[in-house]
Amino acid sequence: MLQCLFILKTRQNITSSYVHNSSQIYFARNSSQIHQLFVHLFQACKFAVVATMEQLRFDGRVAVVTGAGGGLGKAYALLLGSRGAKVVVNDLGSARDGIGKSNFADEVVKEIKAKGGEAVADYNSVVEGEKIIKTALDNYGRIDILINNAGILRDRSFQKMSEQDWDLVHAVHLKGAYKTTQAAWDAFKKQKFGRVVMTSSNAGLIGNFGQANYSAAKMGLVGLASTLAIEGAKYNIKVNTIVPTAASRLTEDILPPDMFQAMKPELIAPVVAYMVHESFEDNGVIIDSTLGFAHKAHLVRSQGVPLRNKPADPVTIESVREKWAEVVNMNGARRIDKITEVTMDLVQSLQDFEDRSKMDSVHPSYWSTYSYNSKDLVCYALGVGASVVNPSDLKFLYESHEQFTALPTFFILAGMCMESPVVGNAMPKGKYADFTNILHGEQYVEFFGDFPGTEGNFTTRNYVVDVLDKGSSAIALVNSEVYQDKELVVRTQQHVFVVGQGGFNGPRSSDKAVGVVPPPKRSPDAVLEQRTAEDQAALYRLSGDLNPLHIDPNVASASGHPKPILHGLASLGFSVRHVIAKYAGSESKNVKAIKARFAKPVLPGQTLVTEMWLEGTRVHFQTKVKETGNIVIAGAYVDLKTVVKDGASPAPVQQSTSSVDLKSDSLFAKIQQGIKENSDKAKSIAAVYLYNITSNGKIVKQWTLDLKWAISVYQGEPKNGKADTTLTVSDDDMIEIAAGTLSPQVAYLKGKIKISGNIMLAQKLGPLLKSGAKL
Repeated sequence: MLQCLFILKTRQNITSSYVHNSSQIYFARNSSQIHQLFVHLFQACKFAVVATMEQLRFDGRVAVVTGAGGGLGKAYALLLGSRGAKVVVNDLGSARDGIGKSNFADEVVKEIKAKGGEAVADYNSVVEGEKIIKTALDNYGRIDILINNAGILRDRSFQKMSEQDWDLVHAVHLKGAYKTTQAAWDAFKKQKFGRVVMTSSNAGLIGNFGQANYSAAKMGLVGLASTLAIEGAKYNIKVNTIVPTAASRLTEDILPPDMFQAMKPELIAPVVAYMVHESFEDNGVIIDSTLGFAHKAHLVRSQGVPLRNKPADPVTIESVREKWAEVVNMNGARRIDKITEVTMDLVQSLQDFEDRSKMDSVHPSYWSTYSYNSKDLVCYALGVGASVVNPSDLKFLYESHEQFTALPTFFILAGMCMESPVVGNAMPKGKYADFTNILHGEQYVEFFGDFPGTEGNFTTRNYVVDVLDKGSSAIALVNSEVYQDKELVVRTQQHVFVVGQGGFNGPRSSDKAVGVVPPPKRSPDAVLEQRTAEDQAALYRLSGDLNPLHIDPNVASASGHPKPILHGLASLGFSVRHVIAKYAGSESKNVKAIKARFAKPVLPGQTLVTEMWLEGTRVHFQTKVKETGNIVIAGAYVDLKTVVKDGASPAPVQQSTSSVDLKSDSLFAKIQQGIKENSDKAKSIAAVYLYNITSNGKIVKQWTLDLKWAISVYQGEPKNGKADTTLTVSDDDMIEIAAGTLSPQVAYLKGKIKISGNIMLAQKLGPLLKSGAKL
């Protein structure tokens, strides 16, 4: 069994005689190999340190830095000059309010030259930016880098601010950046290279008392940079924004003395220098930096909500007030990178609204979202009794297991809505339902299409299809439809028992209810039992049901129980796990539907006995408490796609794949190119590799790297026999690993990469990967 695996990727592999690009993969299956792996890891870390110490140079580049006579601008100019750039040091030499002149620029030029660099001073105002750029062209014949750093302050409270205060600040900050950048733009386009940094401020991003003029100008620079990033992209002109906080002429008597001393411009200069280097790939980003820290900032917007219930309804002041909490709810907020996305998002939102309105015309609905990941699946499995003691349970507990999957009952959680407004709003006039008077009576769940993956995002529609009058109490039949990417994947039905709210002359039964089915009148075909833990309810509640009835002794006592009771759905999870272990090969994908009635409560620590009867592909079951003999789950069944008797191997469940374009497609094209260029090395590997590319935890595309028969890369499963080694990874993670932003070691340890088959064969990929076909 695999004990430890690292995929180690380094930018350089340094031997005693030369340096060459490489990507190395190390695997370990025993203690000896693990020791050797860490030796390799230690050496690679040393190589990585050496690689990262390699200087980023600016030889041959010409940089213009405005406001470079002191503070941040001076630090930028000195650093660029020390790394080979020819620097135009622009500074008008004024005080922070824009008044007066001095020779600050000359001093910076002298310092650069004294250290062996090249620089020239410029004393023009940024409002005449074309003159500054002319200085660069006249002295050095080109312009590559522009850092718009010049600025002044005219702080006043808004009411006391003069028009001159407003105009001067905007002229230097916003108009100055516009004029200087526009003057350099043509040169950037012709040479198909340019790097521009705008200087904003937290006063612009957040606001600050007494700086209305400054804040407006600084936020204006963000908008200017965002648009220029779009216009310059096809010419390799990258425009980004720095939000610095440092000691300078602008902050020398604003910041406390100790903080002023700590906020050295030299801590920010490397950030800006990297942002104007030719290797810098980001475009249109906002970077906030101070005190040796750096952060990315950007605007996000909420998911939004329709301000009316139906397309024909008007939008009123009152409807806006009613929806306001949802409007400003930032859960699920996202970044929009292009203005076209706003239009597309609007069209999609309108279509969704119209589609939902049609669905809601029969039954008013409550829509919600549900997200989950591997950690949620493992936590749930533990909550329903899965244990490493049982080998068949490991696939539910270990996220890196090659067959890692969810228990089928987990997906009931996506449709749970007992305490949502949908039940209360559906009650007859004069009746009510809230958490004080509702009980979970019955549960049904049905699966459609492919079984859901190990992570994902759902949109759930909950609606009441009927309310039954049972005399003293009522039962609300609540349907839930769970969608992923607009495809129905799960449908559930809850029978919500509403205590004391009957007697409204309603129907006692409904053809919309999915009913329970009594078991056959014979002895069970199989029986499994398992003791629940004393902490079982405390553990299960971590999956989302935080009702204090299951944890608080006082609440349980008030409800007539000797101690907090176990969740009914936890008992159901135990029972269904028993059923699929006995008749489905512990294969969740083999389950079509589940139905159960909750008859009596279970106390944590009691033993659950699951009695099963097999009838065709339906397994009837009921669950008893061993200590009392009470039936706690009645009339239950699990419908299977295929029956797999205990001990038999389940038939493989086919996973559908799509022809959708993925980001990782280009990587496999690159590997194909590498194989053609290094065919001899490819043939020497003599193995077949299958890559399962996933999205939302499901396999959506497969690629075969055939280095045994066809010596090629192609989409789909191997055409000649089976794969020797199979790697499963998501499309996004594949890209991040290839880009170096996700450590392969971390990805494996977090279960983001799964490997099965002959693991040691992956080691043979090393020579090929060194040749340039990087993955």
